[in-house]
This record gives sequence, structure tokens and C-alpha cells, in this order.
Amino acid sequence: MPDHSLFRLRILPWCIALAMSGSYSSVWAEDDIQFDSRFLELKGDTKIDLKRFSSQGYVEPGKYNLQVQLNKQPLAEEYDIYWYAGEDDASKSYACLTPELVAQFGLKEDVAKNLQWSHDAKCLKSGQLEGMEIKADLSQSALVISLPQAYLEYTYPDWDPPSRWDDGISGIVADYSINAQTRHEENGGDDSNEISGNGTVGVNLGPWRMRADWQTNYQHTRSNDDDEFSGDETQKKWEWSRYYAWRALPSLKAKLALGEDYLRSDIFDGFNYVGGSVSTDDQMLPPNLRGYAPDISGVAHTTAKVTVSQMGRVIYETQVPAGPFRIQDLGDSVSGTLHIRIEEQNGQVQEYDISTASMPYLTRPGQVRYKIMMGRPQEWGHHVEGEFFSGAEASWGIANGWSLYGGALGDENYQSAALGVGRDLSTFGAVAFDVTHSHTKLDKDTAYGKGSLDGNSFRVSYSKDFDQLNSRVTFAGYRFSEENFMTMSEYLDASDSGMVRTGNDKEMYTATYNQNFRDAGVSVYLNYTRHTYWDREEQTNYNIMLSHYFNMGSIRNVSISMTGYRYEYDNQADKGMYISLSMPWGDNSTVSYNGNYGSGTDSSQVGYFSRVDDATHYQLNVGTSDKHTSVDGYYSHDGSLAQVDLSANYHEGQYTSAGLSLQGGATLTAHGGALHRTQNMGGTRLLIDADGVADVPVEGNGAAVYTNMFGKAVVSDVNNYYRNQAYIDLNKLPENAEATQSVVQATLTEGAIGYRKFAVISGQKAMAVLRLQDGSHPPFGAEVKNDNEQTVGLVDDDGNVYLAGVKPGEHMSVFWSGVAHCDINLPDPLPADLFNGLLLPCQHKGNVAPVVPDDIKPVIQEQTQQVTPTNPPVSVSANQ
Repeated sequence: MPDHSLFRLRILPWCIALAMSGSYSSVWAEDDIQFDSRFLELKGDTKIDLKRFSSQGYVEPGKYNLQVQLNKQPLAEEYDIYWYAGEDDASKSYACLTPELVAQFGLKEDVAKNLQWSHDAKCLKSGQLEGMEIKADLSQSALVISLPQAYLEYTYPDWDPPSRWDDGISGIVADYSINAQTRHEENGGDDSNEISGNGTVGVNLGPWRMRADWQTNYQHTRSNDDDEFSGDETQKKWEWSRYYAWRALPSLKAKLALGEDYLRSDIFDGFNYVGGSVSTDDQMLPPNLRGYAPDISGVAHTTAKVTVSQMGRVIYETQVPAGPFRIQDLGDSVSGTLHIRIEEQNGQVQEYDISTASMPYLTRPGQVRYKIMMGRPQEWGHHVEGEFFSGAEASWGIANGWSLYGGALGDENYQSAALGVGRDLSTFGAVAFDVTHSHTKLDKDTAYGKGSLDGNSFRVSYSKDFDQLNSRVTFAGYRFSEENFMTMSEYLDASDSGMVRTGNDKEMYTATYNQNFRDAGVSVYLNYTRHTYWDREEQTNYNIMLSHYFNMGSIRNVSISMTGYRYEYDNQADKGMYISLSMPWGDNSTVSYNGNYGSGTDSSQVGYFSRVDDATHYQLNVGTSDKHTSVDGYYSHDGSLAQVDLSANYHEGQYTSAGLSLQGGATLTAHGGALHRTQNMGGTRLLIDADGVADVPVEGNGAAVYTNMFGKAVVSDVNNYYRNQAYIDLNKLPENAEATQSVVQATLTEGAIGYRKFAVISGQKAMAVLRLQDGSHPPFGAEVKNDNEQTVGLVDDDGNVYLAGVKPGEHMSVFWSGVAHCDINLPDPLPADLFNGLLLPCQHKGNVAPVVPDDIKPVIQEQTQQVTPTNPPVSVSANQ
């Protein structure tokens, strides 16, 4: 956990607080404390009245910038907290909790509306919430608040209630994913160059997010044959695939969506439509109540491009190295049937469909989860089809552990209704059962003729986390459908003249199993799907991985894994086995043997993998494939501007190929903007402002990004509705930069552009002596601030001050008792030696030029000569 600041600057009462216990209650009056002021070494007749500090809990009235902690959880930002003297007893003081701050507590509605306020409704009246404690931990620059959970909304670790959600700021987003591949055939075949891409552009206005998705493809093929049909062929395609908008409805824990969308339902099969919907957003629920995120696995025979699409729209595209892969970052908003396409560097293509599993549709007792949708079904290319439809579904927590759910969907000629029940079995998991009935009226001649069709579909789903075994089982499909049962998508196809039924499912089994045996060093992963149909052959897909970690003599963390797979599409199956053995080679590298056997292609390789740093790794492989030598390499870098993947392949006597993948984006707001890498197109991000300082390293959940020349950076690896944290890596700061605040937090709504500012000071460091016009010096604990109101130094009892962020000709002000009393101006140019007691006259506010009376100069010079520091003080964190 990074320190909250590189150094914490204190004023006089804070120093005295540190000399005492360091943490005081501002609401409980305990026995007064008596102490001897002689522990402070004061010069001359300097006097300090310490009586006001003898009451435990006393904080000097004034303004303090503090990190607020509620029940040991820090709130997102630091706040200016005012301390007022007690109305009945001036020896006591109390913190002013403003309505804006109290709103961040997440109080229950009936508690919040009955609160009373003082100081013209600016401060919360004390004593209203029994059991509430407020403490000023000045040693940590924190206001620590303890509040009984009974007053608060439901909370969960790293999840905040709606009162703390941030819609972010307005701005423009433009994200992209570009894949380029080139291939040269060795034996007179076709050479090809291909560039494909997809992305999202959009605008944020308050809580609204407006987006447009695009996808493109360019392919140029040059034939090397000498016959009359040889020649060049070029194909180009660019299209806007989707226009849509949405916003969060926090009070309803729901999401309003408008435009082109895919019906995401926990009950009904999905299809494309244009219209609107209001639905409970699972992302707004605590993590333990959220749904299931798709997990896509497969095996690439060579470096390959993997494309995930849904109803023709590309939703994810990436490059993967040879071997097994798993895609786990699609998010739980993706549901329904997904089409997977794996394009190998050797020209082979694998395709298959997966049906995402559904967790049991359970709801907390007394709550309701719902979805309401309406619109027109839509074909590819923005063309509407069919009649206006509407639908709704809901899940109601009727009692502890029991949920009742159901829904209806239909238009003039198609109707379906579902009813189900779910049960939380506690230690035995959760199970749900539902039945769906469909009634279809076909007016046109189809494969089913004219008339009405009625059918039923039955489904059971099960889920269980075995915490003690570190495993999870998700069994979400036994589903049986009668022959005359039709989904909305099947009805739309069947009602279109000339179309035949595309689904006609009979049975579907889906199982996912994941388990780690820590003591044995073994992990198992299984994904199995089996479809049977009423009018064609069944399809079976599976992927099973078994891994074992062990030590071999002095070599630790050796691993061996085996993967068996089978993927079927259009009556063509790709099946085989992949074996891998790897062992460490140095601190950040491994060597491995990989073998792939099956589908008519056997290959084996020896590989070397090295992780250069947190952001960069590469892999080299040499081996044989189909008895020919093969060499390939893969390089990946998570840069500040984009994620970059490079690949190259050579297959003896057959082909040479290379690939490039770029994934990034741009964010622009009134506060500034930056180019950056991105994970989720058009998704949530956090704009970081480092006070104009460039090359400041900022980390979120992934590799660090560096601020640009304007001091801006974007952290894109953030989660919706989670308490995200970004921090400065203090060990990598530029030489002349220091951070007085190095950690920020934000809980952002979906698609938001969050904005957080770090207090970063850039410039040289100096040891200076401050003198007033009468030859005296500012009081002990006075603060020196620059024009950005950043505290850059504290005055000691001799007027000495260590200054950070010093720049030639800079203007600074000196504050004490909360008021700016005098100004200093740094020389331009600065002297070569900044640590030999730089004399800085401090002029009373209103004077323009520094003036020092002649009779005072000798006194200043004498005192200055006594200041001969050889080294600057070491900056430390108050948390250390």
C-alpha cells in the first residue's frame, strides 16, 4: 500500500499534537492534561499559551485539509475540515461536518432526512447519532469517524453505496483496437496484407454517455501464380455498427439505455433491436450479488487473432501467442451466444459458438431486480424488421433464501412467458428452475407452414463456490426445449420469407468447473457445452486444463500442464491436446517445452519467456511443425499511450508472417486530456492531473502510465462502481518533483470520465532563512505556499525553512493563524548553492518590492551565518 504522501506538512497545533498522543477525540471530553511547557526550547521571551491544549480532543480552530475515514474506509477525496471553538467552553473545539461531507457517508434515507444542522445549516449538530465518534488523527492528516452500521446503507469491501458514486466530468472519448497482419507464401501462393479494427467514439455530458461503435477491414491479396487469373485483389469495409446512449439511475440501482442494443436477459434469448430499456444494473450491486462474467477459452496453433462477435458486431479482438488462452475480461454485461473466430498465422481459421452461462436469478429478500424493454427488432446494417415489441422480467426476493422470477416478451404475432423459482441453499450453493412457454403465429409460408406453434422450454441452473477447496462450479444448462418452442430470434428468421429455422435447439448442457488444490499444487479447469437439435447433428465443445506446480531439486515452481480441447462449427471439429512443461530461468524468465497434437497438425517447440518489467514481456519459440522447422516470436508492452503486441512467424518452406496489434484511446475534457491504453471500449476511465508536472508515474490496477507534457494521464484499468485507487510510484518520480499527496480514490459510474488531481511540486530544493522587516522571523510552524496554494515549506523556531519546488523568480506567501501575512520573492537566477542559508526577506502583504531597513541588515546577516546546513532534510511520510 503506497504512502498517502511523500511528506506531510504540519502547523503549530499539529506539532504539539504529535508531541502528545497523536490521536484525539473531538466529541468526548476526558480528564484535562497538564504538561510542562519547558519541554519546548523557546528563545528569548517567546511565549506560547498551552492551556488550550490541555483538554484532550482539542484541535486549534481553523481549516485543515484531511483525509476522511469512515469506519476505517477512506472516502474518495481529501476535505477542508473547519474546527470551531466550543460555544459553551472555549477550551474545547469540534469539527464541522458539512452537508456535502455527510452525504458521502451513505446514511439510510430515514436517518439522513431527520438530521439537524447548525452554523446556518453548514455543520452537523453533534449528539444526534448515538454511538458516533469523531477523532482527529493529526499525525496521519486524517479525520477518523466511527459510525454504527445500523445508520448506513449496505456496504461491502471496495464497494461504495450510491451516495459516493461519481458521474465524472464531461468530455470526449475515442478508443480503438487495430490489428495488422502480413503473410508471404514461400511456394508461389498468395501474399496478403490485412488490417482490421474496431472501436468506440463518444461524448459524456453529465450522467449521459453517448456512443457510436465502428469496425473496419482492409485486405489486399497478391497472387504469385503465372496463369491468366493471377492478379491483385483488394477488399475494403468500414461501417458504423451501433449507435446508443445510456445513463445510470442510482436511486433505482438501474440503467436507462436508448438506441441500438442487444437484448440481455436472464430468461429469454437475445437479439438485436433499436429502442429503449430500463433495467437493474448488476454492476451497481455489491460484488457478492453480481452475475456471471463469460470465460472464453481455446487453443491457438500459432500466433493468432481472436475475434469475439455477437450478431455480427465485434465486441472484442486481440492477438494471442501459440498455446491455450483464456479471455476473462469481457465483463458481466456480456451475455447470450458469442461467436469465436481464431485466425492463425498459417492461414487456418477456427470458428465456434459459445452460450454464456447464467447464474441463478436470485435476489436479496425484500428486493426486486427487473428489466423493461421495448422497440423494433433490427437486422445488421441498422435495418429494422418485425413489429414493435415489448417485454419485462423481474426477480423478487420473497423470503430468506427464496426468489420468484418470471417475465414476458412479445409482439403481435409472437408471445413468450416464463416463470421460475430460485433457492439459496447456503453451503450447498444456489439452484434455480424455470419454464418458458412460447406462442408463435406464422402468416407466411415457411418450413413450418402457416398457423400457430406452441412449445415449452425447461431450464435448471446451479452455482456453488467451495471456499475451502478454492473452487467454483457453475452448471447453467440443463435446458430442454420442445420442437415447437421458438425464441424471438428464431421467430424473426422464420417469418422472413425464404428463411429456414436457424436454432431448433433440443437440449443444451453447459458446465464450468474451476478448482485449485493448493497443498498439492494442482489446478483444474473445465468448460463443457453440448447442444442437441431437432433437425441436425449435435455439437460438443469442451476445454479441460490440468496444471501441476512442483519443485525439482533446487529448481522451484516447475509447472506441467495438459489441455484437451474440441471445438465444432458447421459440422467441422478441431480437437487435440496441448502439453506444456516450464521452469524458471533466472528471476523473471522461464524456459518451456510445448507440444500440440491433433487435427492433422502436430507441432513441438522449445520456448523462452521473459518479463522485462511490469509492462513488458516477450516470448521466443523454436521447433517443428509438420516436420518443418518453425520459429516465432511475440512481444507485448503496456505503454502509456497504447497496448502494443508484435508477432513474427517463419515456417520452413511454407510462409513468413508478421503481426501488429495496437489498443488505445484518447480522452479530452475541459481539464485537459491524454492519449492512453484502454481495456474496455468506451468504458470508464480516470483522468489524472499532476499539477502540470510531466513524467509522473501513476498506477491503478495495471502497469504504470506516465503523465504527458501537460501533466495529464488516463488510468483505464478501473472498474465500474468499485472503489478504485490510483497512486503515484514515489520511487520513480522525476528528480525535481515531490508529491504532497500521492493517492486518490474514485467510485465511478459506468462509462464515466473521473477526474482527480495530485498535489505534485516540481522544482529545486533550498534551505532558506526568512526575515520580516523588523528583523524578526515568522512564528514557528508558519506555512510557506506557492501561487498554486501548495504548501512547500514549514518555518522552524529560528526562521529557517526547507523549501521544495523552488523556481527562479517565483512568488510565495507565508501563512500563520490561517492568514497570509507576508510575501517572498525568489531571486532570478537562483544561486548555485541553495543549501547555504538563502536569505529571503518577507514583505508584509501589500508591499511590492522586498525592503530591509539598514539597521536590521547586520542582525539578519549575523543570524544567517549561524545557519550552515550541509544536507537537506530527508522527506519522509507521516505514515512511516
